[in-house]
Amino acid sequence: MAKAFKRLQSVLKLEAQQGYKNKAVVGGINQFASFWIDQAREEAVDEGDRAFVEQVSQVLADYGNLHGDAARAESLNNLLDRLQKRDERLGTAVTTKRKPRPAPAKKKQPPKPKKQPPKKQPPPKKQQGKKAKPQGLPRLPGEKKPPSFPAVTVDPDPEGLRQSVMAIKGIGPAIAGKLAKLGAHTVNALLHIFPHRYDDYTLMKPIRELAYGETVTIIGTIWETRARRGRNNQVIIRSTINDGTGSVQATWFNQQWLTKKLKSGMHIVISGTVDQYLGRLIFNNPSWEPLAMEPLRTRRIVPIYPLTKGLKAAKMRELVQTAVTNWSAKLPDPLPKTLRDKRQFYDSRQAIQQIHFPDSTETLHRARQRIIFDELFMLQLGMQEKRKEWRSEPGVPLPADHDALIQFYTDLPFTLTNAQQRVAKEIMHDLAQDVPMNRLLQGDVGSGKTVVAAAALLTAVKAGAQAALMAPTSILAEQHYAGLNDLLTKQGVAVALLTGSTAAKEKAQIYADLQAGYIQVIIGTHALIQERVNFDKLALAIIDEQHRFGVDQRAALRDKGVETENGRANPHMLVMSATPIPRTLALSLYGDLDVSVLDEMPPGRKEIRTRWLYPSERQKAYNFVARQIKEGRQAYIIYPLVEESEKIEAKAAVDEFEQLQKTIFPDFKVGLIHGRLHADEKEIVMRAFNDGELDVLVATAVIEVGVDVPNSTVMMIENANRFGLAQLHQFRGRVGRGEHQSYCMLLAEAATGTAEERLRALEQSNDGFVLAEKDLEIRGPGEFFGRRQSGLPELRLASLLDMEMLTIARKEAETIFAIDPDLALPEHALLRQSVTQFWESINHVN
Repeated sequence: MAKAFKRLQSVLKLEAQQGYKNKAVVGGINQFASFWIDQAREEAVDEGDRAFVEQVSQVLADYGNLHGDAARAESLNNLLDRLQKRDERLGTAVTTKRKPRPAPAKKKQPPKPKKQPPKKQPPPKKQQGKKAKPQGLPRLPGEKKPPSFPAVTVDPDPEGLRQSVMAIKGIGPAIAGKLAKLGAHTVNALLHIFPHRYDDYTLMKPIRELAYGETVTIIGTIWETRARRGRNNQVIIRSTINDGTGSVQATWFNQQWLTKKLKSGMHIVISGTVDQYLGRLIFNNPSWEPLAMEPLRTRRIVPIYPLTKGLKAAKMRELVQTAVTNWSAKLPDPLPKTLRDKRQFYDSRQAIQQIHFPDSTETLHRARQRIIFDELFMLQLGMQEKRKEWRSEPGVPLPADHDALIQFYTDLPFTLTNAQQRVAKEIMHDLAQDVPMNRLLQGDVGSGKTVVAAAALLTAVKAGAQAALMAPTSILAEQHYAGLNDLLTKQGVAVALLTGSTAAKEKAQIYADLQAGYIQVIIGTHALIQERVNFDKLALAIIDEQHRFGVDQRAALRDKGVETENGRANPHMLVMSATPIPRTLALSLYGDLDVSVLDEMPPGRKEIRTRWLYPSERQKAYNFVARQIKEGRQAYIIYPLVEESEKIEAKAAVDEFEQLQKTIFPDFKVGLIHGRLHADEKEIVMRAFNDGELDVLVATAVIEVGVDVPNSTVMMIENANRFGLAQLHQFRGRVGRGEHQSYCMLLAEAATGTAEERLRALEQSNDGFVLAEKDLEIRGPGEFFGRRQSGLPELRLASLLDMEMLTIARKEAETIFAIDPDLALPEHALLRQSVTQFWESINHVN
């Protein structure tokens, strides 16, 4: 045994024989510690041993401050236990005699210790040429291990998991009400309230090695705790903690009760970020626990949960721990064991345990992977089911009339791009099948979707059927009508327009002609899905800017398909989007659709020149707008808010309109449109701008999609940093639709971080797909489509951008669906139930 540790045991033995009076050495045990520590540090054999030396030194330094023989006896005997375990670990165990602990009530000197036979120690294990693994920090006297969840075999209990959270110990009506606000009504729901982040307090250090800014855990003894009043009558609690290597101060605010908890002499664990005050290292509002307490908020990877008023973080963590301990083993696992083994996934029990209270960063990663896979797998299985349902009903084959298509293409004043030709062939192939088409056509602004749609409409009509195109607004419907009517009437197709503003008499005639089959192509708004609208033979439905429609609205148009002897046949469905969607998001949002992409712009289209300007250059921008108007052009000026906000200093269209008309552009006609105007009022203003009656249109985000005014050449966007990248690109797409050079001016303060990334990206690229990828990288998928429009279940952990996991989930979903499309096999019973429950969440949204 090393001399320092042998000497320490001798001193402790003598102290026990003398009755714990702190007289075994001159100056007391704490004085002995100051001399002993240097020699012990030199003799420590590894990192764990060195940390143990520091902890022993702290116990020795505090020995003289303990009150009463009983407290000293307990401290000394615990330390002897630790020394014995150290010897066993290092293979240097010796016989140690020590006094029994006296009863706390007795004040007399404890009786002499009885002789005990020495314990037989196992021989030290031989190292066969391998370096011994470094040992972890030895546990201090009374220190408890982190919670562990034994791998017990328990039958699943889905009924029990569906019980109210009040089935969990410690949860009554009051707490249950608070958990309900977080969405946790049942035991199972509470198990699936996942942490939104974690604090990693696994790094433990002696105080003397602390560094500013690091997140760390220390173990020490409280020397003193004081409270004082600061500014604004704020209560400041300060504790000084020492671990034998040094001291550090921990500060808490407005927690007066801590003075009763943090007593001098208490062994404490502190976890937090090392801060600095007046040149000294400190902890501000750290997490803390008594050393003897089971680690829950220190010494581990600590989960941080979403909270609500009246429910504090420590309480939430305690409730979840109780739920995980008692209920996680009763979770049924919907994934077939073969799939779990193939992908080396945790089972449900392990995943839930480790997502809440991970043993390490590795187990946390594995738990997240399993839960993320589950979400994306259920998503893709649901997509496969939707695809099967759509294709299970017959469609009406619409074979292409190649002579008619050749004539149509010949009559065009331009040649189709390669992308347009490729996509048109894909659509014609689908239309010719007796299985209904379900295809997404996406392309950037100006990529030529309208011509491709016209070819599809013509094919349907030449095959003896009717077709419909539904747009989200009357203006967009009118613009489609103007363009398609010109293209299709030359081919002998009868086209009509139906919107909410169509006169009653005209509507009645349209209804009759549609039902009789006289109208071959109908273009309109939501008016097309009214009950009074009936078709003779609707075999193709096209939905433009489909994300502007809810799931039910899209389904209502689909349900107007052809009635046959064998029931209703679904119309072929083509949905179009001018919002470029990266492949990752398209795979998630439209896993049930085939996707066609127009990734090539027609030749000769001029790029919109884009520039980021500071607010100090606003007058320069106004002067440019005025010059363009004098040349006969028109301009948009976009504002992010409808009225001034006290919190967001953004100009509002309503407040700026009068100033622009009276002061900035007094010689021009200025119009105003915003989201609070009635639909009829918006139509009037937009029509005036479209007809050239207005020179400048002041607008909010309602102008974002689809408006086509070829004479407009300037897009000026105020506070451009308030908008997302995809939205800014859509604004910019409102100009550049005619023969004249167009411009986009982005007015924004000097931006930092993501705002600057967005503005710089717009200056550098006009490619919507490039910008869409960048926008997803910056913001994530959450704002691409509202949940109502996407028709997707809520995802707790998964990201629609996780391409690797998304691809795996889709592949496994297709594999299972190919074998068992109805999930009817016994081994898929739980899986079928889980998919149903997962997709039921849409019903609460749509």
